[in-house]
Amino acid sequence: MVTAGSPCVMNGHTLYEPAASAWRIALPHTAAAVPVARALVRTALAEQEHTADSDTAELLTAELVANAVEHTAGGGPIELLVELEPGGCHVEVRDADPQPPGGLTRPGLTPPDPWREDGRGLLLIRALSSSCGHRPTASGKAVWFRLSAPPGRPGGA
Repeated sequence: MVTAGSPCVMNGHTLYEPAASAWRIALPHTAAAVPVARALVRTALAEQEHTADSDTAELLTAELVANAVEHTAGGGPIELLVELEPGGCHVEVRDADPQPPGGLTRPGLTPPDPWREDGRGLLLIRALSSSCGHRPTASGKAVWFRLSAPPGRPGGA
């Protein structure tokens, strides 16, 4: 385990652990960022024997990172922040594009086209997370979700 606030390298990416229950990593603005982000979430939840559902956290993280890669302008880095909380986890993806994601907090009026492969990521995030949203940052925006611990697990309802 790395001491709080110190950097280390994971698969060629610099990983920062700001506190014992939070992880931060700078990801490339490429599709290669998605598996790295999934691995970090899986590791964070497993190492802490955490109560949030790892499969759901990985899926939603992959959607946020894939959206940042596909829909944001520029090639600047994407930052992933994973925070473990007593009753679940908070995952945030930051990028340099200030444009908020369409339909995250206001569902679209039309359902996704059943014949298309895309258009369901934000729907999944809204449906499977406890809460989600976005906020402006000094360098762009942050898009986030929270997962609560399922009932029957420590910290769950």
